[in-house]
Amino acid sequence: QVHLVESGGGSVQSGGSLRLSCAASAGTDTMYAMAWFRQAPGKEREGVAAIANDGNTRYADSVKGRFTISQDNAENTLYLQMSSLKPEDTAIYYCAASTIVLVPTLFARVYKHWGQGTQVTVSS
Repeated sequence: QVHLVESGGGSVQSGGSLRLSCAASAGTDTMYAMAWFRQAPGKEREGVAAIANDGNTRYADSVKGRFTISQDNAENTLYLQMSSLKPEDTAIYYCAASTIVLVPTLFARVYKHWGQGTQVTVSS
């Protein structure tokens, strides 16, 4: 079982930046793919960004050019650098890991390991 712990959430004004971290109990280089998802109140969970073990990435259209996903295998940590934040980015952000797929997918069902989430609030 892989244990994932997110950190780095908080409150920021529109246009600001935050960097989320996700510490993994197992080597991130053993995960085929890792991703960030988010869920806003009253809305369904949505994929934000994903990274495969080969370094390929995928982003939701809503965050392209503003968010960057990366991972440090030496530190077993996944990151999400968020810039130019908007109020609509407000949500609980979750990291997830998959040992099923080898591509950076935003399809939630292939991710079997999830963190508890970290709150991001962007005020206008």
